[in-house]
Amino acid sequence: MIQAVSSRSRTSALALLSIAALSLGGCGQQAHATPPSTQVAAAAAPTTPPVATVTLPPAPVPATFDVAALSERVRPMVVNITTTHESPGREGLDPFDFFFGPQGGGRLGPRGQRPPQTALGTGFVIDPNGYVVTNEHVVHDASGVRVRLADEREFEAEVVGRDPKLDLALLHLKGASGLPVAPLGSSEQLRVGEHVLAVGNPFGLGHTVTLGIVSAKARAIGAGPYDDFIQTDASINPGNSGGPLFNWRGEVVGINTAIRAGANGIGFAIPVDALKDVLPQLREKGYVERGKLGLLFQPVTRDLAAALKLDAPKGALVADVEPGGAAARAGIKPGDVIVAVNGVPIQHAEELRRNVARNTPGSEIKVTLLRAEKRQEVVAKLDALQDEEDDTNRPRPAQGTRPERQQSAEKLGIQISDASGGGVRVDGFAPGSNVEELQVGDVILEVNGAPVKDAAGLRAAIAKAKDGSVALFKVRRGKVIQFAAVPIRAR
Repeated sequence: MIQAVSSRSRTSALALLSIAALSLGGCGQQAHATPPSTQVAAAAAPTTPPVATVTLPPAPVPATFDVAALSERVRPMVVNITTTHESPGREGLDPFDFFFGPQGGGRLGPRGQRPPQTALGTGFVIDPNGYVVTNEHVVHDASGVRVRLADEREFEAEVVGRDPKLDLALLHLKGASGLPVAPLGSSEQLRVGEHVLAVGNPFGLGHTVTLGIVSAKARAIGAGPYDDFIQTDASINPGNSGGPLFNWRGEVVGINTAIRAGANGIGFAIPVDALKDVLPQLREKGYVERGKLGLLFQPVTRDLAAALKLDAPKGALVADVEPGGAAARAGIKPGDVIVAVNGVPIQHAEELRRNVARNTPGSEIKVTLLRAEKRQEVVAKLDALQDEEDDTNRPRPAQGTRPERQQSAEKLGIQISDASGGGVRVDGFAPGSNVEELQVGDVILEVNGAPVKDAAGLRAAIAKAKDGSVALFKVRRGKVIQFAAVPIRAR
């Protein structure tokens, strides 16, 4: 083509016109025959190397399904739930009324008493004998629960199982039998971009279906200790809580539970695999017992991965181990990085909590960990998790008074003092200090695995670290032990 552009011969110009005519013909259309005079001129034009053709594989055809047929098939499996809540006497506007409007009447009764309030939700049948799954927050503190089927029949329901941590509840419809059952699918096999159908009772309008896709998986939104939500753009509104999220095969893959305030097209559903983990306990015991490993952990950041000489910031870094607990008995130590539980990889630290909690007390799990850059496997027999232990992973504010005698760690630009019981307390920061990983009140216990007993020991440990390296500090922040990756820079 370069030679054709530089030539001024009439024949080359005609050749270019013929090429342009072919390119304007459009992809997949039959090109017009070249006039004989142009064919002779093209034959006289200088030849160019043939252009290599690349054959692409056919584009995948998106999965389609009959939405109307699917909606008609799953409709009998979905139920509408109405709950009654007794309201204590009080004056003024109820906070629930303020945000959502009065439900069941907002006027005060005699002596300032409010009449019973009603709330709405959705559920789906999992057993022909009248067992229904919904959200726990739908029936929380309810004095009465009534369920209406798609055929307009109504039943009084009893709450037979609750799991507030996962926001799941199991109901039993008194006197029901022969009900159509919603099959449970697999949220693990659900793919981002796959079509899903949400069915619910938004704003009490009755059975409503909305179509969307799976926007993301494994979302953490701060709703509880085991956040692992499916995000979807299928419309979810108040009243949809507890309703099913179906895949194109008509299987339940999620339980609709939350919406993002002020955002359109962002809803969240509990993965159905989490329901399948706890359903036997909800039905047999009415509550869920979870296993406890007995350790504190934290995410592995890029700086921590560099300090630990890891290939990538993955896994859960063990910050502290409960004396005599399951982790301690298994030989797990602070500084270990847990990378798998029962062969399931731990990519993000929060996955450790979920993968351990899906096992019952007394069961044994296989824990894969990295220690000093070596891979090890240990077996831990789990203890029972108590409710009050859910927030033991959260850092608490530092307590105590500032000691009078202070020293400095010049290389870090921090003010330090000896801490009672051992270690070094961070009391402040020198002007220009860029150590963001530590806080005033932190007690430094170790540097790169070496114990720090006093300020002199800290300065000696820092002196051994090379400028430009990242040191692994073990610190106590309030009552919580954790690690920090602190860059060592010459000042």
